[in-house]
Amino acid sequence: PLSESIQDYLKGIYKLQAATGRATITAIARDQGVSPASASAMVKKLDALELLVHEPYRGAQLTEAGEKVALEVIRHHRLLELYLARTLGLHLDAVHDEADRLEHVISEELEARIDSALGFPTHDPHGDPIPDANLNWPA
Repeated sequence: PLSESIQDYLKGIYKLQAATGRATITAIARDQGVSPASASAMVKKLDALELLVHEPYRGAQLTEAGEKVALEVIRHHRLLELYLARTLGLHLDAVHDEADRLEHVISEELEARIDSALGFPTHDPHGDPIPDANLNWPA
């Protein structure tokens, strides 16, 4: 199992990559709230784990395996946000932080049950798309 920190980096890099094509060390550091040296060390670790490819001065790009992990974490997060808002009545301002804490520990079985209980939703309470069980974005 990958650490919460690794999952957070992969999720952040996925979002940066979607916005700009590649994620630079500076952008990763800013996104994660760490120093560039810390971000650089994690990028090297992720490269060694074959979760991304890093080209110095050109940035990092997730591998297929890294993208799969990132999408799974995003799916967990967004399903949890919707579940917390719709089922438990948490205010929209509170669901993000709660989902951030829970996204790393939810089992695949619980994810599937939440998905089913919510009617296989395509968007979270903020309007962001939720990848389906096959990690495909909704049409």
